[in-house]
Amino acid sequence: MDKITTTFLFSLFALLLTASLSKDLCHKDDANTLLKIKKSLNNPYTIISWDPKDDCCTWVSVECGDATVDHRVISLDISNDDVSAQIPPEVGDLLYLQTLIFRKLPNLTGEIQPTIAKLKYLRFLWLSWTNLTGPVPEFLSQLKDLEYINLSFNDLSGSIPGPIPESFGSIKRAVYGIYLSHNQLSGSIPKSLGNIDFNTIDLSRNKLEGDASMLFGAKKTTWHIDLSRNMFQFDISKVKVAKTVNFLDLNHNSLTGSIPDQWTQLDLQTFNVSYNRLCGRIPQGGDLQRFDVYAYLHNKCLCDAPLPSCNVKIQATDLYLNLPSK
Repeated sequence: MDKITTTFLFSLFALLLTASLSKDLCHKDDANTLLKIKKSLNNPYTIISWDPKDDCCTWVSVECGDATVDHRVISLDISNDDVSAQIPPEVGDLLYLQTLIFRKLPNLTGEIQPTIAKLKYLRFLWLSWTNLTGPVPEFLSQLKDLEYINLSFNDLSGSIPGPIPESFGSIKRAVYGIYLSHNQLSGSIPKSLGNIDFNTIDLSRNKLEGDASMLFGAKKTTWHIDLSRNMFQFDISKVKVAKTVNFLDLNHNSLTGSIPDQWTQLDLQTFNVSYNRLCGRIPQGGDLQRFDVYAYLHNKCLCDAPLPSCNVKIQATDLYLNLPSK
């Protein structure tokens, strides 16, 4: 092979290599879908830099997968913006999406977009600190790979009537967390939720009622449970709590019964059962005495440390409020 041929072949190889490296990784369907989403959101500031001339895998708020999924878009995160719109239906066309985040968008309105049901690979759904309304949608139960669900700090409601759907508990795999706090959700908790081993459960500050005891279980791996400021009504006397739990907040409900001895085995960092209808002796031992009277106040007739002894006769009013007698 002469020198001229060698030089030509080397130059051709270099040209082909450069062309292959400069080729956009982003799938054209995903690029077109993202541009439609941008338009539907009225070109918000956080994604105004999206340019069809650039590879969409390099766009801010977008992440693409590797070659095993043909570099399809797997993550979309639009947060901290003054966008005034609804969730675009086109999000359902990002078929390989694993993470979807719309967060801290106070002027994002409407109901949770039903086309999200098309995202069969979705694992991480975070829609919080928005002005979304309507119920928790039943279609979430179709997303079998979901591991994290955060719908907190919205205006979701169950008043028409819209309780948390029973089908939601049909998700079979372990779910990292369910966050539905700071909404207007009403109705009871479906028993099927007890089938899921949640790592974190936060249903606080809603209008939920009835029995929530199925969320507990000694064999689960839950570490954070916050049911505070609802209208739950169930007897906690025989409720077994997983030993992994270190955050347990049940304040401002209508819980009855007595605190189980089993709870002395917990390694608690946060604990509050105040403003309920509990009665009986507070079990001694473990971490239950680490917390002051404010974790137990305003119950029916709890007694013993850190409250007054069960053997001490105190006024009826003080007994009801669990306050130390003057």
